[in-house]
Amino acid sequence: MQVLTTELSGVVIVEPDVHRDARGFFLEAYHAGKYAQAGIPGPFVQDNHSASVRGTLRGLHAQRRRPQGKLVRVTWGEILDVVVDVRRGSPTFARSLAVTLSADNFRQCWVPPGFVHGFYVTSERAEIEYKCTDFYDGADELGIVWNDPDLAIAWPTREPILSDKDRTLPRLAEVMDRLPVWSA
Repeated sequence: MQVLTTELSGVVIVEPDVHRDARGFFLEAYHAGKYAQAGIPGPFVQDNHSASVRGTLRGLHAQRRRPQGKLVRVTWGEILDVVVDVRRGSPTFARSLAVTLSADNFRQCWVPPGFVHGFYVTSERAEIEYKCTDFYDGADELGIVWNDPDLAIAWPTREPILSDKDRTLPRLAEVMDRLPVWSA
């Protein structure tokens, strides 16, 4: 397995070893020991699976008091996965990272606590699975609108398919006082 560091401290891209032959492929989608050595600590307490059509944008989401680390992978299709540093005091505060995750490239993105996360579906359909280090708590959710001009994320669309909730999320500047202080 290859672990690629990124310009956002703590965010890593995992490229698992994929064994292919005429029958198909095999890979370890998760191995606690190997992933811990790569800086992905776990433990994971919840697995989520979503399916979305082309043009769907989900995000940008996090939790405040019970932050979740997320190990994201695509099992069908392709997405542009986006992570934004919202750790107050971090040298990369408000900077984003975008990476293509697909069923073909098998890449995974580790999104540690302290980052908001979202994705945009670039294929006809995509299925995404992600492991979480804490349980979902809707009352604890923090969101930032996808097209916040202060973030300047280079999304491949100007008119995504959004949920009502995601369409009305605030800008980062509007939630600054509610951001927890994470160590960078």
